[in-house]
Amino acid sequence: MKISDKISAIVTGGASGLGEATARSLAAAGARVAIFDMNVERGNAVAGEIGGLFCAVDVTDDASVDAGLDAARAANGQERVLINCAGIAIGHKTAARDRKTGQVNAHPLASFEKVIAVNLSGTFRMIAKSTAGMLDLEPATDSGGRGVIINTASIAGVEGQIGQVAYAASKGGVIGLTLPVARDLARDGIRCCTIMPGLFHTPMVDSLPEDVRDALAAGIPHPSRLGNPAEYASLACHIIENDMLNGECIRLDGALRMAPR
Repeated sequence: MKISDKISAIVTGGASGLGEATARSLAAAGARVAIFDMNVERGNAVAGEIGGLFCAVDVTDDASVDAGLDAARAANGQERVLINCAGIAIGHKTAARDRKTGQVNAHPLASFEKVIAVNLSGTFRMIAKSTAGMLDLEPATDSGGRGVIINTASIAGVEGQIGQVAYAASKGGVIGLTLPVARDLARDGIRCCTIMPGLFHTPMVDSLPEDVRDALAAGIPHPSRLGNPAEYASLACHIIENDMLNGECIRLDGALRMAPR
């Protein structure tokens, strides 16, 4: 599906990091872009810079998502492209002993459920509601393509490290739903792929001390550096335009394989 001014796209988590880079790339190619994010100030700034629309959306809330979709569709028309980049990370071991007090603590269930709610349930909520709208579209490609869904998982979804049980479970879930969603929607000409980034320059990583970032980069075989969000965006745009990419989870990690810690 060619990216052009005939295409409307929604990018969740589009106010920063991977989502922002993708929103910028889509807009530069002519697409009408709506950014869904919780960061109102940054979301409005990015949308203003790319000529897009910002909608304050909480992907864990049905009413919030519905209101965002209504606003985006009123401004840009029914989306043919959905990029799911909204996500959070919380670090806790399954159970651990406090080094100072000796007390044993279990992983807070509320924290686990919050990560699942945003990263996994939020992703699926957006997929289900967006594709329901895509079903009524006329095909936009010679092969009958109506729309494209791109999710963001992580290599942690298959190689979760110590303290990443909630994050890894959420991203593993996104990996697991990719093929079934693609199969569910194949007859309607809607494709679904997932990108599995390694270590990228995002606000989460950029908040770490420089020496820690350098150490992380040194562990990546080639290129031995953190990924640039523009490289994620480039792959996302390629997936949109390559009709044979469907039901696939693609690593984008410089050959990195995560060690336990």
